[in-house]
Amino acid sequence: MYRYDEYDHAMLAERVAQFQDQTRRYLDGKLSEAEFLPLRLQNGLYVQRLAPMLRVAVPYGLLSSAQLRKLAHIARHYDKGYGHLTTRQNIQFNWPELMDVPDILAELAEVEMHAIQTSGNCIRNVTTDHFAGAAADEIEDARPWCEIIRQWSSFHPEFAYLPRKFKIAVCGTPADQAATQVHDIGVYLLRGDDGETRFRILAGGGLGRTPVIGQVIFEQVEEPHLLSALEAIMRVYNREGRRDNKYKARIKILVRETGADRFREKVRREWERIKDSAMKLTGAEIRRCQSFFSGPDYVQRLNGSDALEESLRNDAEFALWHRRNVRAHKQPGYAIVTVSLKQTGLAPGDINDRQLDFLADLAERYSFGEARISHKQNIILADVEQRRLHALWRELGAESLETPALGLLTDIICCPGGDFCALANAKSIPLAEEIQRDFRNSAELEEIGDLSLNISGCMNACGHHHVGNIGILGVDKKGEEFYQISLGGSSARQASLGKILGPAFAREEVPGVLHILVDVYKAQRDPGEAFLDTYRRIGHEPFKQSVYADHH
Repeated sequence: MYRYDEYDHAMLAERVAQFQDQTRRYLDGKLSEAEFLPLRLQNGLYVQRLAPMLRVAVPYGLLSSAQLRKLAHIARHYDKGYGHLTTRQNIQFNWPELMDVPDILAELAEVEMHAIQTSGNCIRNVTTDHFAGAAADEIEDARPWCEIIRQWSSFHPEFAYLPRKFKIAVCGTPADQAATQVHDIGVYLLRGDDGETRFRILAGGGLGRTPVIGQVIFEQVEEPHLLSALEAIMRVYNREGRRDNKYKARIKILVRETGADRFREKVRREWERIKDSAMKLTGAEIRRCQSFFSGPDYVQRLNGSDALEESLRNDAEFALWHRRNVRAHKQPGYAIVTVSLKQTGLAPGDINDRQLDFLADLAERYSFGEARISHKQNIILADVEQRRLHALWRELGAESLETPALGLLTDIICCPGGDFCALANAKSIPLAEEIQRDFRNSAELEEIGDLSLNISGCMNACGHHHVGNIGILGVDKKGEEFYQISLGGSSARQASLGKILGPAFAREEVPGVLHILVDVYKAQRDPGEAFLDTYRRIGHEPFKQSVYADHH
């Protein structure tokens, strides 16, 4: 993973000192609320419903064991013993005291972490596939390119005050686990006919009030021109994006109102001006960033298949977990493990201090001291020897982290909702818990198979409800919490936005509605067909008719 140099350390130390002074002046009454607002946002600090919230950056989701332990320490000493993993591969602390935040930032800096550009109208954390660098089917490791983009975008003077927040995702795998097409900019790695890396770049995607799938702006960009292509898109947006209405300020609105063809032409003209300037990436710089992500010291000619096969034959529970939570690795003898944080009765994505410390220990003993956060709010140990999978599974079970939920209906993406967020119309976490309890039978979940369920507490769509196979949106009806359901969303390569089922439901009705939707799917599916495939084949009406025939 990327390690800070002397300039990184100096820059971070200066930022921490600045915010310590700013916070002290605010608490002393020398800075007004309005004056302090942009200063705290630049340091990831929000004011939530009940307390401040600090969002800590985790670039492309990658964490060392030392960083995991520091997060555990912060949760224990400055919060209520836990943090919340986000869909942008970051972690949030929901209960820090305002006066403690500068001290938290100073502690984060000790392990090369910060909260810079996790809020405000700037380029946010760059995200990617959480299996990057390990996946057997990836085109190329996307993490060096994420790091190049991170270094370009951090403290970029021209893009510090954009019309609105800006999010970039980079994908180097065929499946696309980074929701690339619903980002302000999405970057796909390609292999050109000459064997060299190319980039297909989309712009204008996003969720929220106006969900949009991004438009292709560049079909193929060569390696040296990646940053200039991104810069050209950003410059057009920064000049022409609306600043008079925050609901129409995202790049997706600009692309739509300008028209994709005209927007593309504006970007092309800008790009031609700058593509051969100082923005051009050198081979030396590309290799420098790639050097931070060279593979760990894998054991060569590792053969653990016999022991693994025996464990799979003799332990049905382990076999179920292996089928759900373990993925193929590019290195023979190794596997990628997803640790589910979707235990029934706990808020999806929440992780406590004990678990953070425990996973730091496991990362050191099983996965070269590194872990990742997925945009589905789980933890990945990306480099585990196959022959040690059964031992790892047993250790996870001792801390109730062996849930075989990956990809199932209970592997819910869920925002903090009305329990914490001042913007939310409804609570997300209690509904997620009710759904998990209602579908807690593992045999039933396996029979249903792959099905993504995403919950957002408001139209800002932090829970990505638009791209869930089933999406749930909290809405306010005359002061009462109701939930609107949509079907058919997907954030994969064949991305699609969900279609609203019909009138919203009271919270107690939602689990029953989900059972009806599942029953329609099971009755209509072809052999081996997943929920989304059945929905796309038979359409919306069979689901809608069954639900409202039973409920209205």
